[in-house]
Amino acid sequence: MAFAASSPASAALARRVLGIDPGLRSTGFGVISVAGSALGYVTCGCIRTGDSELPLRLGIILRDLAEVIARYEPTEVAIEKVFVNVNPQSTLLLGQARGAAISAAVLAALPVNEYTALQVKQAVVGHGKAAKQQVQDMVRRLLKLHGYPSPDAADALACAIAHAHNAQTLARLGGRGSRLRGGRVV
Repeated sequence: MAFAASSPASAALARRVLGIDPGLRSTGFGVISVAGSALGYVTCGCIRTGDSELPLRLGIILRDLAEVIARYEPTEVAIEKVFVNVNPQSTLLLGQARGAAISAAVLAALPVNEYTALQVKQAVVGHGKAAKQQVQDMVRRLLKLHGYPSPDAADALACAIAHAHNAQTLARLGGRGSRLRGGRVV
């Protein structure tokens, strides 16, 4: 399930962000530590559900993400929002996978933050139309990984990185009355 786990020495004092890229066949997850502006890699991987019936697949997503949460103890969650694609049935199924992922976070009493794919790509690559390979490359560089995570795991790590960057922006703005709404500073 996991790419490879390593835990920076400062991880005990850092916030941990669980990024989730929801999918019915493959749900990517990635955990990073955040200490000030320093990002550290903790773990990443994919939850594969196979071709079983829908309720079983949703149960696998819920159970396995609950396991990731229990093992790596994130303090917050960042999840990619569902986009509306050409096939409404696919969009509905993706929404159900996303609901299972959010449920795992809510059951663990973790705050959930949502970002569009455009916001994630913009935060990590610098533009919202980046290709999957560009996201993988930037995630590898930003987290100083020795190899490339799978595309789904890279998207999940990118979501966590985008959330970390948004939180840093809010902290810099401090007492100016700004807050985060819909992934944007307002």
